[in-house]
Amino acid sequence: MKTLKTYWRGILVFALVLGNLFVWYVIAVESRDGILTVSFLDVGQGDAIFIDGPSGIQVLIDGGRGKKVLTQLGQVMPFYDHSIDLILATHPDQDHIEGLIGVEERYKTKVFIEPNLITDKSFQTSLRKLASERGARELSAQAGQKINLGNGATLTILFPDQNVSNWQKDTNMASVIAILEYGKSKFLFTGDSPIAIEEYLTGKLGSKLDVDVLKVGHHGSRTSSSEYFLAATTPSIAIISAGKDNSYGHPHKETLEHLAAVKAQVINTADVGTITIKSDGVSLKLTN
Repeated sequence: MKTLKTYWRGILVFALVLGNLFVWYVIAVESRDGILTVSFLDVGQGDAIFIDGPSGIQVLIDGGRGKKVLTQLGQVMPFYDHSIDLILATHPDQDHIEGLIGVEERYKTKVFIEPNLITDKSFQTSLRKLASERGARELSAQAGQKINLGNGATLTILFPDQNVSNWQKDTNMASVIAILEYGKSKFLFTGDSPIAIEEYLTGKLGSKLDVDVLKVGHHGSRTSSSEYFLAATTPSIAIISAGKDNSYGHPHKETLEHLAAVKAQVINTADVGTITIKSDGVSLKLTN
């Protein structure tokens, strides 16, 4: 009898120690210490960007194609975390939003934002239906919308600033453009916005587009990243999200030349995998 009691006492002590260690593990993981983390996930030929705000608010911008995004999220999120505060789908192209279907299935999402552009693409239909069924608050992206990420960090929608509901012929034109600001650090996310939209926004906002980090439009295609736009944004770091040896030839030579002209450090997920940048609101730290 005494042996049995000793056995169960040992099990209880072990469980308590294990539980205590887990609590301290969670505290260590969840302590951001005022750090903003932005991870450009390696999802092949597509886009997926995970933002972990300085107060713990999480945002996922796009999800790439297929389910690779789930593996990548598992590497930047704690294993016990099954929620994402906000998902932003920049535009209804497969290499940007198909992966969000799996994300919606696995993670509880509070808010879902997309441009007011509905197509007959099956993956967009499935994603919108799933977001609704899972209880996400659904919003149409509109310039001026501001998402508070805590500790002074904000994600602000810059485009669309007009009705894009009839732009089905070129969905890239309707891409959501957003700027993330934390202290002196600024990131610009452009989806697949083409030169016409880049230059329209540059004419409207000018130096307000000056940022530290630019997610290069359309995976480095020559259809984005005009000299006029880059002269306004002047990024010190330019992130290209593309697949290795992709059939599109991304990034294009012209785009790389334009980025070199503004002395941007160009980093491609195809070369180094997921790229993570941390900011304390003053300086940036690049890891990958």
